[in-house]
Amino acid sequence: MTDFKTKLFVFSKVAVLMVFCIAVAYCGLPDSLAKAPQWQPPKTEEVKTKALSWLKESGADQAKLAEADTLWAGVVEDVTQDELLERLAETFALADKNAASLTRLCSAPKDQLVLPEQPWLTDPQTSPLLAANMRLLYGRWLVHQELFDEALSQLTGLEPGDVVAPALLLFYQSVAHHTLLEKDAGLKVINQLLDGMDQSPRRYIALAQLMQQDLEGLEDDTLDHISRRMKDVRRRLDLGRGGKKVRDVEDGVIESLDKLIKKLEEQQKNQQNSGGIQDNIRSTRPAPDSMPIGGKGAGDVDKRPIGSKSGWGDLPPREREEALQALGRDFPSNYRDIIEQYFRKMADEENK
Repeated sequence: MTDFKTKLFVFSKVAVLMVFCIAVAYCGLPDSLAKAPQWQPPKTEEVKTKALSWLKESGADQAKLAEADTLWAGVVEDVTQDELLERLAETFALADKNAASLTRLCSAPKDQLVLPEQPWLTDPQTSPLLAANMRLLYGRWLVHQELFDEALSQLTGLEPGDVVAPALLLFYQSVAHHTLLEKDAGLKVINQLLDGMDQSPRRYIALAQLMQQDLEGLEDDTLDHISRRMKDVRRRLDLGRGGKKVRDVEDGVIESLDKLIKKLEEQQKNQQNSGGIQDNIRSTRPAPDSMPIGGKGAGDVDKRPIGSKSGWGDLPPREREEALQALGRDFPSNYRDIIEQYFRKMADEENK
C-alpha cells in the first residue's frame, strides 16, 4: 500500500510539471520568470526632470526656464520617443548655441554639399546627456538624407541607456548598417532592437524583421550583392561623396565580378568534362527512324586569328549596343551597367 501511495504521489507531481510545461509552451513564461529585455525606455517624467535640471545648471535665466516649463507642460507619459527626443533638443537649444544651430539644421532638408563640423558632440567637456541625445538627433537626420556613413559616425558607440529614445537609436543604427551591407554589425543591432519589441513602435519592429531576413540571406560576391554595392556607389556620387571610399567599393565590385565569372567558367568546364565521354561516342550503324542520335562529330572548324584582347572599349557604338543587348538576354536588366563597367575596366587595363 505504501508503494502505491508513493507512486501515486510521484505521478501527481509529474502530471503537475507536465501541465506547467504545456502552459508555458502555449502561453509563455509568467512575467516573473520571463527574460527581461536588455533595455527599457525612460519614463517621460524622468526625462522632463533631467531636462529642466540641465537647463538650470547651465545658467538659464527665468525667461528661459519659463519657456521650458511651457514646452514640457503638454507632454503626456505615452508620448512617442521621436517627440521626446525633439522636446529635449528644443530644451538644449534654449541655453546652448551649438545645440540650437544643430537643431535648426536637423529641422530642414540638406541644402549644402559640405556639412558643418560638429566637434563639440565628442568633446569630453560637453554634458553626456546633451552630447548623446544630440548625436542621435543628428544621426537620425543624416539617415533621412541618405548620408549613412556620416550617420554611423554619430550613432556608433551610443548605447540604449545613453539616450532618451533607445528604440530610435537601434532602429537608425540598423538602417545604416543594412544599407551599407554591414551584415554582422547590422544583425547584432537588429537583435538588440527586437529584444525590446514591446517597447518599440510596431513599424520599427516590422522593418527590423525584414532587414534581419534580408541580411541573413545576403551572400558575398553574388549578383545581388554586386548590384547593391553599385547602387551604393551611385548614391555616394549623387551626394558628391567621391574619393577613395568610392574607388575602393568600385574595385571591390570588379574583384567580385572576376570571382563570379571565374566560378561560372569552372562550372561550365566541369559540365563539359562530365559530358566528355558521351561527346566522343561515334555511331557505327545508321540510326533508326525517329530516334535522336547520341554521338557527335568532332566539330572541327577553320581556326582564325582573333587576337588576345577583348577589344570592348574599341567596339563601334552600334556593335557595342548589340553586344549589351545580347548580354541583357542572359542577365537581369539591372546588371547591365555593372557588366558594361566591368568590360570597360578590362579594356582600360589591357591598353595600359
